Amino acid sequence: MIPPNYSDICKPVNDLFSKDYPFGALKLEVKTTTANGVSFTVNGAQDLKSGAIISELKTKYADKVNGLTYTESWNTANLVTGQVEVSNKFAKGLKLEVSGSSALSSAKRTLRSKINYQQENVFARVNIDALSPSATADVTVNRDGLLAGAELAYDLNSGAVTKTNSTVGYAGPDYLITLQGNNSLNLFQLAFYQRVTKNVEAGARAVYDYKNPEGGVSAELGSKYILDNDAYVKAKVDNAGRLGLSFTQLLRPGVKLSLAGLFDTARLQENTHKMGAALTFEA
Repeated sequence: MIPPNYSDICKPVNDLFSKDYPFGALKLEVKTTTANGVSFTVNGAQDLKSGAIISELKTKYADKVNGLTYTESWNTANLVTGQVEVSNKFAKGLKLEVSGSSALSSAKRTLRSKINYQQENVFARVNIDALSPSATADVTVNRDGLLAGAELAYDLNSGAVTKTNSTVGYAGPDYLITLQGNNSLNLFQLAFYQRVTKNVEAGARAVYDYKNPEGGVSAELGSKYILDNDAYVKAKVDNAGRLGLSFTQLLRPGVKLSLAGLFDTARLQENTHKMGAALTFEA
C-alpha cells in the first residue's frame, strides 16, 4: 500500500475540522469541463468584515497519452501562475513538476521544481525554489498500518536548516491516530479520527507549545453526521468555548451549498460571532 504524502498524513482529521466551514466569508466556486478535457475553475470569496473580494480563474488540461498536465491561473492580485507536470513518463511512480508565478504589478517572481516518487510503502518529495534559493524534502513510510514521516527545509544561502517536522501514527480500517512534532520538536499535536458508523465520523486533537508552557494544551473535538445521501451536518468545539456548526446540502447534481457559523459561547452577547456560506457549481 502506498502511504499518503507527508502533508496528507493527518488529512482525515484536518478535513473534519476545516472543510465545509466558510467562516466570515461568502464563497462561490464554479467548475466546468469541456469535451476535449480542459477544465475551468472560477473561485470567488468576499470577506464579510472588510468587504474585500478575491477571485481566481484556473484552467487545467491533462494529456493522458503522454502523462502531461498543464495548469494556468490568474487572480485578482494580478498574480499569474503556470505549472507543468509529467507523471510516470520516466519511471513508474515518478512525477516531475515545474511551476512559476509572476506578479504583473510588481517584481515578485517564483520558480519551483518538484519531484514526487511513490512506491509500495514509501512516498518521497523534494521541492526546490530556484529564486530563494531553498529546498524542502519529506518522506513517508508505512508498514502494516504503522506510519512515520519527516520533513526538512534548508536555506541554500545561509546553509541553515529552517524547518524540521516529524510524524508517527497508526492507520486502522476505520480510524487514524497521529503524533506530530513540529518546529524542531517545539510544537506537538496529538490527533485522532474514527469513522464510528457509516453515517458518523468523530475526531479530536490536542496541541501543546513547548516554548509557551503557560498557554497549556489547546484541545478540539469535532464530528460529522450524514443525514442522507444529499446532506450532512458538522460540529466542532474547542477548550476556549468556540463552537463551529455547518450544514451542507446537495441541492441538485453538481450544486452544493454549505452554511456555517462560529460562535464564541463565552461571549454570546458580544459581536464576535462569524457566519458564512459557500456555493459550488460543477458540470
